Formats: sequence, structure tokens, C-alpha cells
Amino acid sequence: MGRGKLRIYLGAAPGVGKTYAMLSEAHRRAERGTDCVVAFAETHGRPRTAALLHGLEHVPRREIVHPEAVFNEMDIDAVLERRPAVALVDEIAHTNAQGSRNSKRWQDVEELLAAGTDVISTVNIQHLESLGDVVETITGVRQPETVPDEVVRRADQIELVDMAPEALRRRMAHGNIYQPDKVDAALSNYFRPGNLTALRELALLWLADRVDEYLQQYRGEHNIRSTWQARERIVVGLTGGPEGGTLIRRAARLAEKGAGGEVLAVYIARSDGLTSASPKELAVQRTLVEDLGGTFHHVIGDDVPSALLEFARGVNATQIVLGSSRRKAWQYLFGPGVGATVARDSGPDLDVHIVTHDEAGKGRGLPGTRGARLGRSRVAGGWLVGVAGPVLLTVLLTAIENGPGLANNVLLFLFLTVIAALLGGLLAALASAAVGSLLLNYYFTTPTHTLDIAEPENLVALVIFFAVGVAVASVVDLAARRTHQAARLKAESEILSFLAGSVLRGQTALDALLERVRETFAMESVALLERDSDVDPWTCTASVGPRPAARPEDADVDMPVGDQMAMALSGRVLPAEDRRVLAAFATQAAVVVDRQRLVGEAEQVRELAEGNRIRTALLAAVSHDLRTPLAGIKAAVTSLRSDDVAWSKEDEAELLAGIEEGADRLDHLVGNLLDMSRLQTGTVTPLIRETGLDEVIPLALAGVPAESVELEIPETLPMVAVDRGLLERAVANIVENAVKYSPDTVPVTVAASTLGTRVELRVVDRGAGVPDDAKERIFEPFQRYGDAPRGAGVGLGLAVARGFMEAMGGTLTAEDTPGGGMTMVLTLAAGPGHTGTAGPVTAAARTGGKAGST
Repeated sequence: MGRGKLRIYLGAAPGVGKTYAMLSEAHRRAERGTDCVVAFAETHGRPRTAALLHGLEHVPRREIVHPEAVFNEMDIDAVLERRPAVALVDEIAHTNAQGSRNSKRWQDVEELLAAGTDVISTVNIQHLESLGDVVETITGVRQPETVPDEVVRRADQIELVDMAPEALRRRMAHGNIYQPDKVDAALSNYFRPGNLTALRELALLWLADRVDEYLQQYRGEHNIRSTWQARERIVVGLTGGPEGGTLIRRAARLAEKGAGGEVLAVYIARSDGLTSASPKELAVQRTLVEDLGGTFHHVIGDDVPSALLEFARGVNATQIVLGSSRRKAWQYLFGPGVGATVARDSGPDLDVHIVTHDEAGKGRGLPGTRGARLGRSRVAGGWLVGVAGPVLLTVLLTAIENGPGLANNVLLFLFLTVIAALLGGLLAALASAAVGSLLLNYYFTTPTHTLDIAEPENLVALVIFFAVGVAVASVVDLAARRTHQAARLKAESEILSFLAGSVLRGQTALDALLERVRETFAMESVALLERDSDVDPWTCTASVGPRPAARPEDADVDMPVGDQMAMALSGRVLPAEDRRVLAAFATQAAVVVDRQRLVGEAEQVRELAEGNRIRTALLAAVSHDLRTPLAGIKAAVTSLRSDDVAWSKEDEAELLAGIEEGADRLDHLVGNLLDMSRLQTGTVTPLIRETGLDEVIPLALAGVPAESVELEIPETLPMVAVDRGLLERAVANIVENAVKYSPDTVPVTVAASTLGTRVELRVVDRGAGVPDDAKERIFEPFQRYGDAPRGAGVGLGLAVARGFMEAMGGTLTAEDTPGGGMTMVLTLAAGPGHTGTAGPVTAAARTGGKAGST
């Protein structure tokens, strides 16, 4: 059976009609033949709401009795047993009374949904967990009962039950919401017009966000790329320049003109890492847009206009705000500019606003050259060879009479152009070709010392020289860039191979991964930050290096991982091309965090499964082992109270002895059950102090016949550091178990000795023994070897004994007894004053200091 569907009626305040709408929907479904039941509905004494309960089936509530009051809660077990098609559960944020299976009603709803039952519920906006602080600021009242936003967001349907503040106040004044004696106080406090208006706006905006999620999901599923202007979304294109603040504020004013407008600031970084953006300026602008209620986005794209339009259409934007170009007039020779290109290609569904600012037309500098990759000294050498080299060569050639000729001169100048390309890249080679062409024309082409060319073949030679120079420079520059790219891709592939290998190997060392990030990108510190929602503060999940950033905006580089996680790096600004590999590291870090949490959840599931197994075994034990002595006590008491039989004193004594024996057995069984419960919940806190074994062992043997045990306790035995009560219970359980399985004619031996700084207590029986593969299994709860126990017991004695021993820092193990049987070895810590010498083994008193036989 699949998961049930959840429908929630959302209201801004009490009394808007959520429960009324829920019950009305139930009547409509019931009329259509749907199996609907009222699991829990709260009418608050409102007669019109109560009238709708008639005609609907009700599941009786569960009474929870407390000393101070009696509470009526939804009976989740009864609803699950009834298995309706639809269950009505009012007030999903309600906190259940102590003693309920779940602490919150929304957890009860989750059980119903998991069982395949559809649920209709209600909630007020002030009960959403993320809005608690906001509602307290508005109304002055902190809502103690909340429900996680994600529970409500996961609902299949959310319907707003809306009512104007004036209408709600009229309902209140007419006594339709609260009792008459509470109306005046409510109207003058919580139900003031301002409060109700603010709560109503919160509900509308929260639901609008939920509707927006549905819309984005639908557009993605149907691959819709055109803009649907259902809501004003304004994209601000940032360059990292000082005009960014002006653009963000203008976009915020445009968003305010339309209710529910949204501002999204985006910075497009080129993938080659060539950018003049100021990281600090971008950080300031990011803070500004977030303060104004917008969001900041970092996108990588070589074609800035196309990347900007792709982003805008992807978020269903309606407007784009750009600043006037900072380029000077001559710089338009490189192209029309981003603003003009975006306006031309935006189409009819996107409005483009070009905003003027103080930096317009002041210039932004030439774009960085690809040759910058070669290093400044190398580029300088290329320009020196490309410009000064042709001049020096000209001086040398003009000093030679009857020089080598124009053809050889061209080859010499071409050689300099190739050298300039190898050293300085494309621009240096182009400069060398231009200077060389002018010098060849002026000094070596007839007529000389003029720029005129008399012979056509000389013109062809110069043109070919310039063309070959440009071609060679382009090829050399392309080869240099390809070499750089190949080296970078090799480094990236090695890093990605490391990440892939770590994934396959299941490595989960988060600190090691962050340290690898710090070493790879030469950073001072790396931090992985996380937050629960957009309004919560960032918390550091893990970090390496000194002074890690506490927020993404404080770091030199931040790499988002989803909506609520980011990797923050401090030390230097990374080029855009490095962010691709950084994104892979960030994703792997998120995977590691998720894996660690899954391991923790798996451990919790394992513990829950173990708890379920123990509970199942406990029920079986209660239904059998506890009932057996109860049945004996019941029969004996019934016999004694019977008037039909005249019992002799001997018979009465025997029956009373049976009652006493059964009560002792019950006390023992219940004691073990309680001890196991304490061990399972971790509430056993031993009180360790120095104690003599001769003070504890006699008390532990009180429950077994005197002739069934022999003691061998040395008089020189040192004190042990234990909890007397826990040790007594552990020894008692072990001895009783040994007596149970040992032959009646052979007593159990309890012997003690010292071993270094430890004291060993051995309980030796001559029973059938236990195979090696079962020696550890007998210490598990509810385990009885062979599944054929002698006498009573639920299989907890040895489990409790080992638990108590481990709580005191000792051990309990099972060994084979030479000649047959089993020996239980209890190892305890000797007192601080023990020197580690062992004393002789002698007989000691079992009770009252009297010596027993050995």
C-alpha cells in the first residue's frame, strides 16, 4: 500500500474557519462514498462547527490520566486499527500529553500517512517553526506548539482559509470564536487589526512561496523555457564594479511596486578566470542584496549575455536590470556591449532596464590578454624582442653594404616575429609583425626612405611577411594555450580521479578532504558551513586552518552546495576555472557529511531494531515466565480462601511456602527486567568504592541452598574498586545460573585470586557446558542455551551481569571447565593500594565469618 496524501487547511489566526472547512470537506467526501472518520476534531465550543460533527464517524479518544488532570488525545492505535480511507486530524501542531506514544500530533499524522491513510488537517501560520520569532515580534506572544515547516511543505494540498481582519473581529465580537468573557481581552490584544493584517500577510506570502515551488516543478517537468509573468522577478546583472549598489537598490524599488516582487542578483564569471571584478566589492553587494530581501547567485559562462539571459529565463524572471556601460567610446570597437546584446536578444517576455550611474563611460580597462598566462617577465621579453628587435636588426642591416637582399631581410624579420610569439604571445607577435613591415618598407624596399612601394613583387613580399607573421603568432599562441589547458586538465583529472576513488573506497574523513582542498588551492583555511534554513545562522560543520570564515560572505571564495550548505575558503581569490574543481570538492564534502549522517541514522535504526527485538522477547517473557509464578500464587491463594476444603496446618504451610516461592521468583524476574531496562537506556551510574569480596559474596549467595556452593576466598585478597550493589546482583545471577545447570550432587565453586593489579572471581560449575560458538551468545538478552531452560527465567541473568560488570569497568567471560562444565570469570580492578602480589588460596567464611569446606 502506498503512502497516504496530506491536505492541510492553513489559517492566519484562530477562528478563520479551518476546522469548519475540514469538516465540510469530510461531508462532501462522505457523500461521494469515501470512508471518512474523525480521528480528532476540536470545536472549542463553537456551535456551528460542532453541528458539522453530526453524521461523521468518530474514533473514541484516549484518556491519559495525570495527577493534576485528565487529557483526551487522539488514539493513534485505534485509528490505525480502523484503517479508514480518510482521517480528520485537527491542529497538527498540537503537543500530545505526556504518556502518549508520540510527543507531537504531526508525528501521529506521519504514522497514518505511512500506513496509507489520507489525512486532512489544520494549522495556523503562527505555529510554523520558522515563523515563531516573527510572530512573537508582531503579537508579543510566543507560540509554544510548533510544527516543522517541512512537514507542512510536504503536504500534497495546502488550502488557505482566508478572512479579512475586520470580518474576523466581527466574528469575535459576536461570540462565534471565544466565550463572551474572553472577547474584550482578545480584541484588545492578540486580535488587534494590525496583528491580524500582519499574520494574514505572513500566511499569504508563505503560501505564495509554496505555490512558486509547484510552478517551478511544473515548468521543469514540462521543459517550459518561456517566461510566465505570474510574479515579478527582477534579475540584476552585476559586474563587480562600484555601480552594483545603485543597480540593486533600483531593482529593489521596482520589486516594491509589485506585491511579492523578488530580486535576484547574479554575477557572471568567465570560465577562463579573466575578470576585473573586485571580490570585496562583490561581497559588499551580496550583503546588500540579502539585506534587501533578495538572493545572490554566482554563474560561470564565457558568453556573458547568453549566460545572463539563460539564468533569467531559468528562474522565470520578468525584468532584467543592467547598468550603463563603463566602457569608453573607442572600446565599442570590441563589440556592442552586454547591455545592448541582452536588450536585443531578450525577446518580448523580458523587459530590460538600462540604469545610468556615476561610473558610466569612465572606462573599465582593457580585457586581460591570454598572454598573461605566460608570466609577466616572459611577456615583457616578448614585447622587447617584438619591438626593439626589429629596430636593432634594421640598424645592423643598414650598416652592411650590399646587404643580404629583401628576401633574406624578410626572413630575418620573420624570425624575430616568431621569437616574439614564443615569448610574449599573440599581441607581442602582432606588434613585431607591424613594426617589421614598416621598417622593411622604409629602409629596404625601393624607393627607400619612403613608404611608397614601386615594384609589385615587393608589395607582395611585405604582405606575405605580415600574413605569415600573424599566422605563425596565432599558431604559437594557440599551441601555448592548448599546452596550458592540457596541463590544467591533467591536474583536474588527477584531482577528480582522487575524488572518485575516495567515493568508491567509502572514505568519510571530512577533515582530510578539507585539508586536501586547502593544499590543492593553496588556501589559509577551509570551512564547511551549514544552516537549517535561509533565516538561520551559519554553523561550521568542519574546518581546517587558522581563522576559518564563519559566513560565506566573510570568505575570499565561497562555493554553494545546495541551498543550505557552502564551502568557504580564505587566503586568496580563485580564478573562475578553479571553481569547477572546487565544486567537485564541495559536492564530495556534502556527500561525506550525508554519509556520516546516514551511518548515524543506520546506527539509530539498528538500535531501534534491537529495541524492538528486546521488546518482542520481553512480551514473550511476560506472557510466559511471569505468568507461571503468578498462576501458582493465584492457585494457592484461591485454595486457601476456599470454604469447601479444610486444610491442615501442613497443607497451609505448603501453600504459603508456594506463594512465597512464587513471589520470590516474580521479584527476581522483575528485578532482572528493570536492570536490563536501565542498562538499555544507559541510566546505570555505579558508585565505585573500595570493598572486600568477603562482604559482598555472602550476600550474593543468599538465594541458593548453602550446600550447593563452595567458597575459596583468600584471606589476603585485596580490596576491589566496585559498586557493591551491582557486584552483588551480578554474582547472584551468575551463581544462580551455575546452580541451575550444575548436577545436584556437585556443588558450584566460587573462587577468587589476584592477577597483577586485577582480581579474578571464578564461578565453576560441572554442567554440560557451552560450545565455543555460543559462549558470547549466552550473554545476549533473552538468550537461554538450548532453548530448554531448567526452572524459571527469561534469559536476562547473564546479560544483566555482564552489563553491570562493564559499567564498573570490569569484564565477564565464559571459559570451559577442565573435565566438563563452564567457568564464569569476573575480572575486577584491585584497590589503589594493591601491590600486585598474589596471596595463597585458603578457605573463607560463607556467612558470618565462618569457614566453609573446600
